[in-house]
Amino acid sequence: MQTLYINVISIKILFILVMVGCFKFKVITRKIHLKALVLESKNKLVYKDVSDPYINSDEVLIEIKACAICGSDVHGMDGSTGRRIPPVIMGHEASGIIVKTGKNVLKWKVGDRVTFDSTIYPLDDWYTKKGFYNLSDNRKVIGVSCVDYKKDGAMAEYLAIPHHILHRIPDSVSFNQAALVEPLSVALHAINLNPVNKNDTAVVIGAGVIGLFIIQILKYKQVSQIIAIDQQTNRLTLSKELGAKVVLNTKENNILSEISKLTKGRGADMAYEAVGLESTVRLAVDSVRKGGTVTLIGNIAPEIQLPLQKIVTKQIKIQGSCAICGEYPEALTLIEQGTINPDRLISVTAQLSEGAHWFQKLYNKEPQLLKVILNP
Repeated sequence: MQTLYINVISIKILFILVMVGCFKFKVITRKIHLKALVLESKNKLVYKDVSDPYINSDEVLIEIKACAICGSDVHGMDGSTGRRIPPVIMGHEASGIIVKTGKNVLKWKVGDRVTFDSTIYPLDDWYTKKGFYNLSDNRKVIGVSCVDYKKDGAMAEYLAIPHHILHRIPDSVSFNQAALVEPLSVALHAINLNPVNKNDTAVVIGAGVIGLFIIQILKYKQVSQIIAIDQQTNRLTLSKELGAKVVLNTKENNILSEISKLTKGRGADMAYEAVGLESTVRLAVDSVRKGGTVTLIGNIAPEIQLPLQKIVTKQIKIQGSCAICGEYPEALTLIEQGTINPDRLISVTAQLSEGAHWFQKLYNKEPQLLKVILNP
């Protein structure tokens, strides 16, 4: 009888060990099947297995449904910006569904459709408390790897992020559209830094995604004269369709002469520079009137030279516009209402596994490409 009792216990122990072993096997199996597009070295992107993301008590796990390739990802993959030090998973323009929540997350639940701010900011920071979370110390941009920090991004099947940067996607807004809420919010932030009036003349330099969103917002705000400047004909054509009154090609037009004619010799009231090179920043400064405002959004060149005497004697206001600071709800509403149409800026939707191919096309500056959306 005692032998039988021992055998029963032994069988139970064996059963438990087998079940634990199976559980471990399932966990391991799941880990090696999580896919991501990884920048392994400069200009080398690999679609590969990565470890499951771990969520903290204040985080949610998102199943990514759409992730857009940002220009900063393209510029960063060759190492020139110092903001994508390999290995790193890039991507900060994304949307998806919550599949798991941390124990301290009360506002959100599994199944919620969400997008999220590109910046993870501390809630107890001095700047955050003042309403400038985009300037907070120790903030981290998703999908960025630099000297100070590394935070893998959304070019993966799953992403773990703090719940305080989440935003709910309206039912009528698609995942692909929601992936473009981030650049739309960047454009809104730049415009919201200073009031615009109906009688203003605004110059937009660079008709990429940010510039095209700026044009749409200026049209929505009923700015009377919007001048778009670029060197690609197709982008200028789209600029005209989306609200620019005048389009100027840097390869074909005398830009400053044309702006002077359009503004009775004074210059524009404001210029939005969405490229980030010394030549385009100088063009922005030269294009505005005395007392005008230049807003710098582009961020490619780490340092440039400025015409100091011209800025001082013309009393030109130069300001930087950093990321986003509370514009997500407005951006989502504008898309939901149909005021802003992000679909016009989406050139391609592709599988995440094909990401390296489309990165290379963007890096080569193929003229017909604007925004590429990757779907895991």
